[in-house]
Amino acid sequence: MESYDALLASITGTTETKTILDPATGAVVGEAPIHCLEDLEHAITAARSAQPEWAALGHDKRRAALLNAADAVERSAEELAQLLSREQGKPLNGPNARFEVGACAAWLRAAAASSLESETVVDDGETRAILHYRPIGVVGAIGPWNWPMMITVWQIAPALRMGNAVVVKPSEYTPLSVLALAKVLNEELPEGLLTVVAGGRDVGERLAEHPAVGKIMFTGSTATGKAIIKSSSGTVKRLTLELGGNDAGIVLPDADPKAIAEGLFWGAFINTGQTCAALKRLYVHDDIYDAVCEELTAIATATPMGNGLDESSVLGPLQNKQQFDIVSSLVEAARDSGARVLVGGNPDVDQPGYFYPTTLVADIDDNNPLVAEEQFGPALPIIRYGTVDEAIAMANGLDAGLGASVWSSDLSAAREVAARIQAGTVWINKHGAVDPRVPFGGSKQSGYGLEFGTEGLKALGIPQVING
Repeated sequence: MESYDALLASITGTTETKTILDPATGAVVGEAPIHCLEDLEHAITAARSAQPEWAALGHDKRRAALLNAADAVERSAEELAQLLSREQGKPLNGPNARFEVGACAAWLRAAAASSLESETVVDDGETRAILHYRPIGVVGAIGPWNWPMMITVWQIAPALRMGNAVVVKPSEYTPLSVLALAKVLNEELPEGLLTVVAGGRDVGERLAEHPAVGKIMFTGSTATGKAIIKSSSGTVKRLTLELGGNDAGIVLPDADPKAIAEGLFWGAFINTGQTCAALKRLYVHDDIYDAVCEELTAIATATPMGNGLDESSVLGPLQNKQQFDIVSSLVEAARDSGARVLVGGNPDVDQPGYFYPTTLVADIDDNNPLVAEEQFGPALPIIRYGTVDEAIAMANGLDAGLGASVWSSDLSAAREVAARIQAGTVWINKHGAVDPRVPFGGSKQSGYGLEFGTEGLKALGIPQVING
């Protein structure tokens, strides 16, 4: 286990670099290397060289390596969390930096434990067909800035488990976190098998079109996902795309406002709202609308926001100025349209950091931009509805379909509503609770392909039927 300073020094660039600033304070976190297309070529060459021997180890030895990698993450957990908090902005405590590092270890172990046996499709005495899954080869993983370590592990753990090598292109906002994570993982992995190329858009574009890369896994915006589809089409790459979400939550009239308020709050404001599958628009029945608003306002007012290194903070800044401006603009437009700001808004622009206060917006039209566009920040619009059919129609009215939730005291009624919602995952009385054993993926323009568990492993392999 290295000290924080030693870990940071080990990943700092020695040639061309980019200064990374703390979004909470504006202080320098470190110097990230700016890798180029030549670096990418070296990484892909190394991956191609390392992959066959890794695949030949077999599932049991690859499982053992992933378990050792999880141990390595835990040995450096506090140093990784400190770096993550400084670079991304999320607090150490709450469902934030320490939680994210812990999830990295958990997902590595889950990938190691997942089973993927050959499947006998037909064996009737005349025909014998067995379905197997073979490694793809080299997988390209392009990740986001909101959960940079955890989502990178979501991508690389099943890829490695299946016998692939991986080249990672992190977000330009959070390269240090991913470089540090990879350094720790590589303590237990063969050389060249996992490489991070911390470059710009040109590196991502080349990775997506490179003929030696057999699959791209991408988490990020729908616009970038569409660009990757185009870039990858020339080589007919396999794709798993987890794209933008604008998740709806529907509170049925029989729900208990006090009982569900905490779950609603963290469903919306986990990671200060910077989560693809966060609750981003909340539909509440007229009968309990005011009570739900009151309960959420009480929690929002009492939840501390501040510098991530302050042990009392559980909400932090937005990660970058661009996202701060988007949230601020959407809230102000909602206010100007006549919507009622229950709490928040009016950020203090004189303080350092990209802090936007926890904001609840009531009495807002369903077609307001704060509802119709993904805000990706700490501002939740709360929309009234009169009938369940009306709520379902509004929930299904957008092109996004990553996640959704239904809140009710009647599980049977909630499940009936959930079945009518167009989303890859619909949670009941919770929101955004991902599980490494449970498949996860989007519908509509929120992407395609599944991650996690056995289905996630299958997505990182090439199906082969041996018939005879």
